[in-house]
Amino acid sequence: MALKFSIEKELGGQLGRAGILETPHGTIHTPAFVSVGTKASVKALTPEQVKSLGAEVVLANTYHLYLEPGAERVKSFGGLHKFMNWSGPLMTDSGGFQVFSLGVAYGKELSKITKITDPSQMIAERSLDSEVPRLATVGADGVSFRSHIDGSLHYITPEKSIEIQHALGADIIFAFDECTSPTEDIRYQAEALERTHRWAEKSLDYHKSRPNKDTQALFGIVQGGREELLRKRSAEFIGGLEFDGFGIGGSFAKEDMENAVRWVNEILPKEKPRHLLGIGEPEDLFMGVENGVDLFDCVAPTRNGRGGTLYTSKGKINIRNAEFREDTGPLDSKCECEVCKNPRHGGVNYSRAYLCHLYRAHEMLGGTLGSMHNLYFIINLVKRMRQSILDGNFLEFKKDFLLKYE
Repeated sequence: MALKFSIEKELGGQLGRAGILETPHGTIHTPAFVSVGTKASVKALTPEQVKSLGAEVVLANTYHLYLEPGAERVKSFGGLHKFMNWSGPLMTDSGGFQVFSLGVAYGKELSKITKITDPSQMIAERSLDSEVPRLATVGADGVSFRSHIDGSLHYITPEKSIEIQHALGADIIFAFDECTSPTEDIRYQAEALERTHRWAEKSLDYHKSRPNKDTQALFGIVQGGREELLRKRSAEFIGGLEFDGFGIGGSFAKEDMENAVRWVNEILPKEKPRHLLGIGEPEDLFMGVENGVDLFDCVAPTRNGRGGTLYTSKGKINIRNAEFREDTGPLDSKCECEVCKNPRHGGVNYSRAYLCHLYRAHEMLGGTLGSMHNLYFIINLVKRMRQSILDGNFLEFKKDFLLKYE
């Protein structure tokens, strides 16, 4: 069996739960935050550092690894685990998000999570489609796209996506899907959903026909945009197939995300794990855990870390700001990471003043230390959520944390 999932304790009156997910390369204690190593590397950090921060699992990107260095090359090195020197559980996404980022979102500041709710604004966004060339084109059977590296033409089908992921060798892989823009109208969302469902069946059929079915778990992805009817339809369809677990894909309006997650998790089989794709802000993590999400992934902690936006127990700060140039204190006095080192345990390793200097001087070490801190902060925040479920005080922990987190 490719994985085993068991629920230790449920959150009373809610969908949340604490569980254990066993994979061929180790155990994941859920809920858990999945560190993103897009190109087989968590940016600015070594695998040893990632592990020391408390990470149990890393997710890599199928699209990027397919283009460089190539899935067959990774396979020739013994698979992704050996290639990147990560001995723990690994996940790979399907490449479906690149359908969105290279297609409708290409050349525009458009995210799969949006605050746009005004229909006139959505129409304005869609009107830009004819003005900006796309690198990806969606067809009935797959997606044709041009490499962002050299412009070469490629065609990915559900079967091809699974074939690539089999070659990479991650413990958990995802069915090929279409992630739509939040600005698309319901007619297109419905068309895309039918494609995603057909592709899910094809992904599953191909996976089951290959020997990897016994060593790699396949998750199906629920889509449906902001629409309750489509989300529930997708959860029922994908949940009825023989997947080992499920991904909950974008797109959402920010204010609708909680409803969309709840709609889906009230329907998906309780005994299988659920992964909310691309979500990582603290308030959204609390929302997801409360509504039955077991796994999260997001590039935000390391991306923010490289840019100087750092998490603290009182909210995010921009460490580049002049106010920190003379600050001898730790980044976060309540944080136990190697960057902060709580003063109660031997003093400050790196002061706010030093971190401010590194970023303002454009020293690479700044991005590494910032990424270490942010990743530790988010990983261990979710660990604390898990423990609060086991201890029976999740809602109190959530209220206390968010009250202080501005």
